[in-house]
Amino acid sequence: MRMTTPIPGKPGTDSRCQKVNLILGRLGDKWTILTIAMLAERTRRFNELKRLIGGISQQMLTRTLKALERDGMVIRKVYPTVPPQVEYSLTDLGRSLAVPMMQLATWVLDHVAEIEAQQRAHDQQAERRSVDASVAAERP
Repeated sequence: MRMTTPIPGKPGTDSRCQKVNLILGRLGDKWTILTIAMLAERTRRFNELKRLIGGISQQMLTRTLKALERDGMVIRKVYPTVPPQVEYSLTDLGRSLAVPMMQLATWVLDHVAEIEAQQRAHDQQAERRSVDASVAAERP
């Protein structure tokens, strides 16, 4: 992996790290990721996005789209009709973010079975340790 900006000597205290944390916190939200994924395919209207994303409230989708618009990832286009027709699409910046997001999603799909197997094994070991600790605690 090639990095263009060197990592600061004290991560977390450097102002650049704080900016990265702030932006990743916003962009790493599941609703943001799903919204970008749906807009990566094509321009969409609000209700279409809401239906495709599934489980997102109207208020949360509105907030997500406004935040993405503010960050320069999404363009909101209003058509002068009654009622007004509104479409959302990714900007060049948003499309450039969609590429690594979709790569990450592909990685998850490629490895989800392995991850789930590891989770089950971990949970079973934790349960055995808990039972063993309970049995040991009951012994005089």
